[in-house]
Amino acid sequence: MGVDLGDLLQRRKIEIKDLSGLWIAVDAFNTLYQFLSIIRQKDGIPLMDSSGRVTSHLSGLLYRTTNLIEAGVKVAFVFDGEPPSFKAETIAQRAEVREKAANAWEAARAAGQDGFKYAQAASRLNSEILQDAGRLIQAMGLPIIQAPSEGEAQAAHMAAKGDVDMAGSQDYDSLLFGAPRVVRNLATTGRRKLPKKNIYVDVEPEVIDLEEGLASLGITREQLVEIGIMCGTDYNAGLSRVGPKTALKLIREKGDLESILAEQDEKIENFAKIRDFFLNPDVTDEYSIKMSKPRVDEIVSFLVGERDFDQERVEKTARRLEEVYRSGQSTLDRWF
Repeated sequence: MGVDLGDLLQRRKIEIKDLSGLWIAVDAFNTLYQFLSIIRQKDGIPLMDSSGRVTSHLSGLLYRTTNLIEAGVKVAFVFDGEPPSFKAETIAQRAEVREKAANAWEAARAAGQDGFKYAQAASRLNSEILQDAGRLIQAMGLPIIQAPSEGEAQAAHMAAKGDVDMAGSQDYDSLLFGAPRVVRNLATTGRRKLPKKNIYVDVEPEVIDLEEGLASLGITREQLVEIGIMCGTDYNAGLSRVGPKTALKLIREKGDLESILAEQDEKIENFAKIRDFFLNPDVTDEYSIKMSKPRVDEIVSFLVGERDFDQERVEKTARRLEEVYRSGQSTLDRWF
């Protein structure tokens, strides 16, 4: 999902401890997809309760987020609102891709083959998953911000205002939306096995600084947006045979996308609207960023009583979260 500008932008490896004391506005949908994708059994089946309801995302939210908070990271979850009209085609295409992946996964399982990559690609959010996620986040005492449109745009807006220190997402779109700094790999930090290979790699958090990136490339943010549009975004397919490096070369030569399109006699539908949406997205200033006391009994009642989680582990984790809140006079006194 999103535009891939990883080949252009400098990424600085960090440790979780480097984020201690900082507020991160996390793209909730992006994070939930990550949890649904990586927290699975070896055969690709997600974690589920006795009624067949998926719980991978709840496991990630409780255990991984508690680890972050215990390390001093302050997390606010930003949920998507209404997508722009020109995203409809992309949404339909993604649904088709997930359906094909689900069919491929079933075929692989029937043949006794490894279909894990298909299982990951088949991950999807539904209303129950979103409702459960919001319920748990609130019980954990963490702030939820409802974006009027794209969550990444809202997170970027909050970071640009200085209300949070960074936006958190796997995608690079937050930078196109103007986030001064973006942290990646918060949800995926740790050792990961490469697909189809018996090789494990260490996935570490990394930070991208927008101004440093623009200065290094010698371009403006608007030109970065146009590079993204040429490569393809959530809202358009991009130009044929144009990747990030070629797009950068064209921008440096011609200055803007209008000139590039005119010379190549190509067209990108809704180009002006897409560019304006990145530069002036629909966001809100009506939000509160503050941690409240975790409701331990509610967390346990929900996860253990309704979703079949292990009681001892849930209680222990919830108490850790509560202890962080109580000891906020030192490390986390700026939460309040």
